[in-house]
Amino acid sequence: MTAPATGSDNARTPITTETIEACVRAAQDPQALVARNAVTRSGVDACATDRTKVVATPTVVSHKLDTWKVTSQKKSGRCWLFSSLNLLRDTARARLGIKDFEFSQNHAMFWDKFERANWFLTDIIATADQPLDGRLLQFLLADVLGDGGQWDMAVSVYLKHGVVPKQAMPETACSGNTDDMNPILRTLLRRSALELRELAAAGAGAETLAAAKDDVLAKVWRILVICLGEPPTSIEWTWRDDEGEFHRGGTLTPTQFYDTYVGIDLTQYVCLVDDPRPEHPKGRALSVDNLGNVVGGRRIRYVNTDIDVIKRLAAATIVAGEPVWFGADVTPQSDRDSGLLVSGLYDHTGLFGLDLSTSKLQRVLTGESAMNHAMLFTGVDLDDAGSPRRWRVENSWGEEPGDKGFYTMDDQWFTDYVFEVVVHVDRLPEDLRPALSEEPIHLPAWDPMGTLA
Repeated sequence: MTAPATGSDNARTPITTETIEACVRAAQDPQALVARNAVTRSGVDACATDRTKVVATPTVVSHKLDTWKVTSQKKSGRCWLFSSLNLLRDTARARLGIKDFEFSQNHAMFWDKFERANWFLTDIIATADQPLDGRLLQFLLADVLGDGGQWDMAVSVYLKHGVVPKQAMPETACSGNTDDMNPILRTLLRRSALELRELAAAGAGAETLAAAKDDVLAKVWRILVICLGEPPTSIEWTWRDDEGEFHRGGTLTPTQFYDTYVGIDLTQYVCLVDDPRPEHPKGRALSVDNLGNVVGGRRIRYVNTDIDVIKRLAAATIVAGEPVWFGADVTPQSDRDSGLLVSGLYDHTGLFGLDLSTSKLQRVLTGESAMNHAMLFTGVDLDDAGSPRRWRVENSWGEEPGDKGFYTMDDQWFTDYVFEVVVHVDRLPEDLRPALSEEPIHLPAWDPMGTLA
């Protein structure tokens, strides 16, 4: 027996023979045939590459900070930790006299995972009265303990747990390939979420739920230690600088190591975002509900800022000698081999003979684009009038791509695909300063501005 049609079924129209014949005729023009022959042999991007864009994007910039080697996050989603630690090591390099010094990214990830497990379980208890199939619960359960993060989340980790040199907690098989570890953590936490909800439904009090949560955290700790090693409570720090001179730093906790060799007040940095949606005015503070990692840590706060102001502040920071952390949609118009981030690098409109152009607003509204990767600006090319033309980028994908791991971005790509830039609050113009203390516009947990790098 045939099921009755629903309203949505009645609105659907089938593909007819006439529709197919019209499509066949439309794809028979000479341009489409040439494109088909090329693409089926070489692939879309290879055939769509605009050579004039490649030639017009040299890697030389007028202001360049980097003299060091890039790092590699390997098969993990830790770009936000790598890029933020790369920013911090700029100061540590100078204090230690070690050009290629690295902090332990494994140490930072261990504490992020452990703190984020507590954040997740706290959210589960707080939402115990909400339906399991509701949008919020389904969102919270969708990507439990993923690798990605945001600037304020990195700050929360460093402020609470400090940093250590890489040799104090080196990489492991699981830190370099989190696909082995993350499914185990997700299984534990999703099952535990159901158990906590059952306890709450049975009338368990706050103390009982807290004890149950702590029991889960002990299991998370066990998994993390087995996969990543145990984070040191202190280190005996000695090193030899690039001139060969030996130094003895004594016994330091991770927070003491941060204070001694970094010393940057991270509470004085602010994340500027370019949210193009008109309902979120420029100059206003934004925050994303349920987004974070450290309970009691930094609240997620963005200041929605015009992209030209973001560029100006980023360029001024680089000229002053400081790299700049940023987040972007790294996928479109980018070539990993050449290390180019160039708007129009791939002429898909010309290849397919169709208008495939979209605005930043359209891409955000439809979920086509969001901040999904964090990197570090280490250079900028300014013209005679002081306007940026190109940007030099330190990535964390190893030394193979681009200029030994450094990328070159043209200024239009910055406009189109950069979403976040972090600067010191002292650089903010007066009209943006009220956003530092005002109550932010609260965005739901699933908002595009909450996408994790």
